[in-house]
Amino acid sequence: MIELLTNDQMAEADRRTIAGGMPGIVLMENAGRAVADAAAAMAKRPRIAVVAGPGNNGGDGFVAARLLAEHGFAVRVLLLGERARLKGDAGVAATRWTGQTVAATPDAIGGCDLIVDALFGAGLDRPVEGLPRALIEAINAAGVPVLAVDLPSGINGTSGQVMGVAVKAARTVTFFRRKVGHMLLPGRSHCGAIEVAAIGIPDSVLEAIAPTTFVNRPALWRAAFPVPAIDGHKYARGHAVVVSGGLSTTGAARLAARAALRAGAGLVTLASPREALAVNAAASLAVMVRAVDSPVDLADFLADKRRNAVVLGPGSGVGPAMRECVCAALASEAAVVLDADALTSFADEPAALDGAIAQHRGAGVVLTPHDGEFARLFKSIYEDTHIIAKLEKTRAAARQSGAVALLKGPDTVVAAPDGRASIADNAPPTLATAGSGDVLAGTIAGLMAQHMPAFEAASAAVWLHGEAARAFGPGLIAEDLPEMLPAVLRAVLDEKGAAAGRSR
Repeated sequence: MIELLTNDQMAEADRRTIAGGMPGIVLMENAGRAVADAAAAMAKRPRIAVVAGPGNNGGDGFVAARLLAEHGFAVRVLLLGERARLKGDAGVAATRWTGQTVAATPDAIGGCDLIVDALFGAGLDRPVEGLPRALIEAINAAGVPVLAVDLPSGINGTSGQVMGVAVKAARTVTFFRRKVGHMLLPGRSHCGAIEVAAIGIPDSVLEAIAPTTFVNRPALWRAAFPVPAIDGHKYARGHAVVVSGGLSTTGAARLAARAALRAGAGLVTLASPREALAVNAAASLAVMVRAVDSPVDLADFLADKRRNAVVLGPGSGVGPAMRECVCAALASEAAVVLDADALTSFADEPAALDGAIAQHRGAGVVLTPHDGEFARLFKSIYEDTHIIAKLEKTRAAARQSGAVALLKGPDTVVAAPDGRASIADNAPPTLATAGSGDVLAGTIAGLMAQHMPAFEAASAAVWLHGEAARAFGPGLIAEDLPEMLPAVLRAVLDEKGAAAGRSR
């Protein structure tokens, strides 16, 4: 279940399911049962408070309350609003609850061992104010575990933004598919462990909804993942080129080159200024080193079509020479990964980069900025107050540039110009270390050298990067990441082989 839905898409899934003959109250009963099961598993003591809102999220809460009471829990429903004003399925669910219902006030939150947050769910689209804000603050201050229904109240399901204030849950039960807000920060940090419950919505509605945002998992890109052929050779696996900086800044390029080789490229060459040839050669064994001193040299070097992927930016220097090198790479037929200095070099003239990308004849372009580089290169998008969510900012950058845009962070987003996007959630905090981004750029190039499409290669590299860091654990430095890739790659290839076997 890798599809991620917006609030509108989830509403459409509900609508289509009900139109197809499934009563809405059945969906609500199924949702409430999933919540009740999760609450029962969490509850160490019998007292449970269900804080119910005036919509369907509150209806789910009423169902959960009834089922929990039937299993012997001492349950109170704290209702925001008047019971008589509950409409539709939520009104029906409320009539089936015969236990204690009191007005939801901050003072009423206490005296329980578990709180079920059924206030608003994913559909909230305006700032929380007044009594609802006070309730959320009281829930967070109660000092007991919180189970959120669908999404912690106060989080926007489409953007992941905190709408003024939001519940901090220990666990969240959502329905059918995760929402974008479960994945993007800060929303993800409010959810705790996330459980997706099947409530009767058929997978077939996804064809009509056509989601374009996905959890970054191997299922998204496994079909395109390169598998070495039994009769293959190094030239068939592609030749990645990494452009090195000058004598004092060669480390970043060497990290990228090592990662490209570990990711499976058959050959990797450091295109090095002559002044850095000795240090690059001394520090490289399997990675080749060649003298490339100028944009013209780079263009000549990439004229050999066997050199089919190139990385520019890690430790390469900022300025006109870097811009010319980028343009030379984009004029070739090689797949291009632009990172760090290659991006910052176009901060004052981003249209020039967009124009060069538009002329690219190769196998794709990937841009890999962190937040600061993104703000410099895509200033108008970054500052646009109408585009708040990281996902939409990245999508806008991909549309504007015509390249795959990868906005790094603990919730790295990869977006293609056609609108597809992936969001990662497997990056540990240890990845916040110098050089880790260089390794990521090299990993992307290594996959693209093996003819993996740009969006899939960027998404796969992000996931591999996170898994490599998780496999190493505390004390991680960038040099460790390429050395952890073999074990992670083995697991991906083993699962791809198993999946192929199951499909036969």
